[in-house]
Amino acid sequence: MENALLNNAYMSLLESTKNKILGTRLNVAKAACREQMKLYWWIGEKIVEVQEEHGWGKMVVEKLSIDLKKTFKGAVAGFSVQNLWYMRQLYMEYKDYAILQQLVGELPWGHNIVIMSKIKEIGERRYYLESARDMAWTRNILEMQIQSNAYQRHLISKKCNNFEKTLPSALADQAAKAMKDIYMLDTLGLTQPVLEIQIESKMVDRIKDVMLELGYGFTFVGNQYRIISPSGTESFIDLLFFNRGLRCLVAVELKIGKFKPEFAGKMNYYLNLLDDFVKEPWENPTIGIILCSSKNQIDVEYALRGLDKPVGVSEFRLTRDLPKELAGKLPEVAIIEAHILKGLGSLEE
Repeated sequence: MENALLNNAYMSLLESTKNKILGTRLNVAKAACREQMKLYWWIGEKIVEVQEEHGWGKMVVEKLSIDLKKTFKGAVAGFSVQNLWYMRQLYMEYKDYAILQQLVGELPWGHNIVIMSKIKEIGERRYYLESARDMAWTRNILEMQIQSNAYQRHLISKKCNNFEKTLPSALADQAAKAMKDIYMLDTLGLTQPVLEIQIESKMVDRIKDVMLELGYGFTFVGNQYRIISPSGTESFIDLLFFNRGLRCLVAVELKIGKFKPEFAGKMNYYLNLLDDFVKEPWENPTIGIILCSSKNQIDVEYALRGLDKPVGVSEFRLTRDLPKELAGKLPEVAIIEAHILKGLGSLEE
């Protein structure tokens, strides 16, 4: 018994020490990143100052690169001509935006180069700087999000939901910002017409990729989430998440094909059950998101009118560009449901 207690005490010591070491390493890495960005900012500012004061052109940058690489031989790439020009560009483009300067200091140099090179509008830059910081995007993921127009899908596109009428104003605005008009699911590796169950299976298999696309604060609860009504009727919700920022459950239903008004009624039914039998007292009302291959905004508006539960309708894409051979060949929902009923809905890799 004593040995078991000692062993538990040691395991506790080991785990807490490992967590402390990992946390310290992370803090050190963040501090190093901030100091590097301060240095690069200072160099960029100095280059601008001497060019303006002495009328020097690009030759001063080239000479500075050569001399710095001679002095700091282990940092050749960091002081290349191209990198020095990026430092100058960093200062010039952010010197009038204090908020962006702070964000720049919280991201690695490579991330900043990507955003600075590919994004020109200030509001859009802020979106990617904040998202990369909050969601710990790698450089590859950042580039992927930019290529898929995440900013436009997340903040610019007109979204279809009834949040304003079904949620308190502050929460409605927050929920609308958390929702995207179109979700890119191309990382699932599905490039042909598929069944809804296949998409769901792939989403569960690659839940980390899905969470990155959903946005900050989502945690996965389960798929085919079983819930029983007071009459004993069983229902299964495709995907259930919890959003930490919104402090609420988020139910997601997948629908191949165009949005149909009856989808909204079914989601409203699910949300009533979740709010009555699953939601904790301290949580906000559950939100539903219906993901369809396509939607007609007018149909969505009429379907959501009069519902007392917060529901949003978004589209999803399995590929960035639909291959020509698939254009117009996505199966209708009725056909897919018939296949499922016949037992032909087996998963294919």
